[in-house]
Amino acid sequence: MPRTFRIITLGCKVNQYESAYLADRLKGAGCLQAERGGEADITIVNTCIVTGRASYQSRQAIRKAVRENPSGLVAAAGCYAQVFPEELAGIEGLGLVANNVSKSRLPEEVLRHEKGAAPRAVLGAFQRDGPFDFMPVKGLPDRTRAFLKIQDGCESFCTYCIVPYARGPVRSLAPQGVLGALRSLADEGHREVVLTGIHLGKYGADLQPRFELRTLLRLIGRDRLPLRIRLSSIEPNEVDSELIEMAAREEWLCRHFHIPLQSGDDAILKRMNRTYRAGDFRDLIETVRKRIPLAGIGVDVMVGFPGEDEGAYRNTLALIRELPVSYLHVFPYSPRKGTPAASFSAQV
Repeated sequence: MPRTFRIITLGCKVNQYESAYLADRLKGAGCLQAERGGEADITIVNTCIVTGRASYQSRQAIRKAVRENPSGLVAAAGCYAQVFPEELAGIEGLGLVANNVSKSRLPEEVLRHEKGAAPRAVLGAFQRDGPFDFMPVKGLPDRTRAFLKIQDGCESFCTYCIVPYARGPVRSLAPQGVLGALRSLADEGHREVVLTGIHLGKYGADLQPRFELRTLLRLIGRDRLPLRIRLSSIEPNEVDSELIEMAAREEWLCRHFHIPLQSGDDAILKRMNRTYRAGDFRDLIETVRKRIPLAGIGVDVMVGFPGEDEGAYRNTLALIRELPVSYLHVFPYSPRKGTPAASFSAQV
């Protein structure tokens, strides 16, 4: 009988994309997706640690999978396994721990794991000049929108953020690889593709010769595929006039920007190690709205960062009220062990 599998995904669009890759590989090896509510021979929990709650939910999902699949293999993968593998290794019943460096090899690892074998870890360290680990995905057969991961890693080291430690240095999929993947997704019937990455605006910074996101978009436009292209989150200082103009002019590029603000107070932004000021952000949003009146604009905001007093909070609130944004993602600050902000004074 073919083995059954289930994949539980926490966190960002990049994790969702990578889970789709894992599912494709397991299906290609003859495995079947487990029915809802039924036991699975293989359960993979693709973890997240961006906040304390995400870490808790990851552990909770692992323990639940162990309880519900007593005779199957439960594997933990992803960001939690990259940064704190020892915490996961202590969970009774967990059979395999694989970090982001080894995630693409996970299907082979779970398939060769023998029933009753001792728990083991498949771990590795990021290399400074390591290649982009391309995980091709056929897409989702029942959806018109697909995701394509074209970039991984972050080197910004915002003081609150654990992601650079979980995802490593910047790596990018070569332009021809991007175009080939988009053609395949179009051939499979998808009509919109979301380009995703951990730090999407740094796409191509590691390539030789160096490449830029806007150059990649120009190449995509020349290919004239029957696709709409949407950008996932992009940093404010990486949304330039050319990108705005391209979104205004090209019908195949979605008029949508998701731009993290985090704080509307300059002192807090500096403590966060963000490289812009509140006035810069205001000017950017107003520029986008003026050039593209019906643009969708999403904004990330963090509250309760160390040192944020009533005045700093009200500066953020006032800025948000002034700006013509479409929607907000609002998060409470979450101390992450190993980040500078976790040891800052004036914790809120």
